[in-house]
Amino acid sequence: MTTPVDTLSPVSRRFVLHWGEMGSRWGVNRTVAQIHALLFLAGRPMHAEEIAEILVVARSNVSTSLRELTNLNLIKVVHLLGDRRDHFETGKDVWELFRTVVRERKAREFDPTVGVLKECVADPAFAQEPADARARMKETLVLMSALSAWGEEMLRLEPATLMKLMKLGSKIQKLLRENA
Repeated sequence: MTTPVDTLSPVSRRFVLHWGEMGSRWGVNRTVAQIHALLFLAGRPMHAEEIAEILVVARSNVSTSLRELTNLNLIKVVHLLGDRRDHFETGKDVWELFRTVVRERKAREFDPTVGVLKECVADPAFAQEPADARARMKETLVLMSALSAWGEEMLRLEPATLMKLMKLGSKIQKLLRENA
């Protein structure tokens, strides 16, 4: 007897399960990551019941996970002619998915930290903090602001250019040393 999860090929099942494990390491619920992986591999819109059946998870868990993926801008709702159910799909372009993840994580995690550091440094009480603590906060703000600006620049690059840049790796370090 085959179970719904058996409708995935062994390779696809392995990818979906691994993506779920990775999701939990990234701070995302395992089912959320597995649903995203399933939609990515399927390359077509799927409704919640189908997702629940294939992954053998509760329908309520699928609904909650789909809401989270929608809030993260990783999936969108689509409607199919003749079917009143909501269907969900994710982008097929791995580079656009990468950009979405980076943008969303930056907005939710990085930018608030930069904002709090700016507020701390601007607070009149900041002058009362020990000099070494003030220096560390300022250095952290400078670093995070520079990383934020660099990240924005990287997100604007075309995928081919970004791939070339990533492949340069240690060659950039050598180039910078030669021009220093």
